Amino acid sequence: MRTPVVMSWSGGKDSAMALHVLLQAKEYNVIGLMTTVSEEYQRISHHGVRETLLDEQAEAIGIPLLKVYLPSGSSGECTNDVYEAIMNRVMVGYKADGMQTVAFGDLFLEDLRAWREANLAKAGMRGIFPIWKRDTTELAHEVIRLGYKAYLSCVEANVGPGFAGRLYDKEFLSELHPGVDPCGENGEFHSFVWDGPIFKRPVSVKVGETVTRDGRYYADLVPNRSKLPEKCTAELIPPI
Repeated sequence: MRTPVVMSWSGGKDSAMALHVLLQAKEYNVIGLMTTVSEEYQRISHHGVRETLLDEQAEAIGIPLLKVYLPSGSSGECTNDVYEAIMNRVMVGYKADGMQTVAFGDLFLEDLRAWREANLAKAGMRGIFPIWKRDTTELAHEVIRLGYKAYLSCVEANVGPGFAGRLYDKEFLSELHPGVDPCGENGEFHSFVWDGPIFKRPVSVKVGETVTRDGRYYADLVPNRSKLPEKCTAELIPPI
């Protein structure tokens, strides 16, 4: 019997690669995607991608999606204590339904993995890390070789404003500044995957306006088939 797994899903390329590995593994059965969304801004946490695109992405992959809404505190951010309390309730719910394994797309940040595992343990859950310790340069090129298509939704200032909204491809990798991880594992950039081997169909998306907030550049990705306004301002991007 295959182990049921919930995929912690950011919508980005590392999540896609971790899911790719899980779907090929005989011992796991991915029963759902789980994504944190800013309740106020209706965008994926940290990535700044519209909730409507997240919905389309999950539909295109064909795996049920659970959205975990995070409130904004007085600083505009969800505090760590509130986040942990919300996620604990979600994990307890999964455990009650007979699931106890959550997968993550983390690569090498030991402190982040330890924090995840400690919080999961409080709810009697465990974490698995399908692409852990993969060489990030090799993984970056594998993402492209396998045919995954992704836009950069958010980049740090040290990466450069011109990279926001760029396609994650060989040209992008060749232009990265020294010291920037090619997978953005240190938070240098975030992405939104809109096509690839795990997709039944591409997500219809285009790149809108680029805005600056808190020293980061955000490309507002817009659903092609949507009547949503294309205009994006910094106030619409949730704080990180």
